[in-house]
Amino acid sequence: MSRQIVLDTETTGMDPATGDRIVEIGCVEMVDRMLTGNHFHVYINPERDMPVEAFKVHGLSEEFLSDKPVFASIAQDFVDYIDGAELIIHNAAFDMKFLDHELKLLKMQTLSAQCGVIDSLKMARDMYPGQRNSLDALCRRLGIDNSKRTLHGALLDSEILAQVFLAMTGGQDSLFGGEGDDDTAAVSLDPSLLNAAAVLPEATRVIYATAEEIAAHDAFFAKLKK
Repeated sequence: MSRQIVLDTETTGMDPATGDRIVEIGCVEMVDRMLTGNHFHVYINPERDMPVEAFKVHGLSEEFLSDKPVFASIAQDFVDYIDGAELIIHNAAFDMKFLDHELKLLKMQTLSAQCGVIDSLKMARDMYPGQRNSLDALCRRLGIDNSKRTLHGALLDSEILAQVFLAMTGGQDSLFGGEGDDDTAAVSLDPSLLNAAAVLPEATRVIYATAEEIAAHDAFFAKLKK
C-alpha cells in the first residue's frame, strides 16, 4: 500500500529565521493514488502580529487566529497523521523550512528526517520547462477547476494540488502546454510509434491509425508550426 499526503501551509511571511510562523496546515491523504477523504486541517495562532502583505495572500487575520491553538498543542497530532507517508508539496523547500523550524522549537524530530518528499514544483519545471508552473498555471494547463481559489488556503490548495499531481503523473492530459513562449506548443508525435506493436492482454482490442490518419495528423501540426 502506498500512502501519500498532499500538504500545504500558510504563514505570516517568508522566513521563520526572522520570526515568521505557520498559521494554517492543510493535508489530504491518498492511498494507492486514491483520495481517501482523511484530511488534516488546522488554523494556528502564530503568537505574533499578521503583516498586511501576508493577510492579502490568505485572508487570515490576527483577530481570527487569536483563539486558535498554538503549534505546540497540535504538533503531535500532525506528526501522527503524516507518520509513514510520503509528502507531496508544491515548492517543498518553503513549507519544509517552516515545519522543521516549528518542530525544532519543540525539540521534536524534523519532517526532513522522517518523511520522503516529492516537490511537485520541481516536477512541473522538469515536465514544462520555460513555462509558468504555479498552482494556478498548472490548473489552467491541465484543465482542473480552481474557481474557488480566490485566496490561498492550505486545505483547498492541498485538494487542488492532489488533482494536479494525479494529472501530471497519470499520463498525457493535453496536446497543448499553453503557457510557453510560443502561441501553440504542439506535442511532437513520432508517426512510427502509432503503428508500433505492443504487448497487450489478449482481450484488448487495438485500433491503429491508418496511413490517411497519420498524413492528416502530420498536416495538422505542420499548419500549426506556420
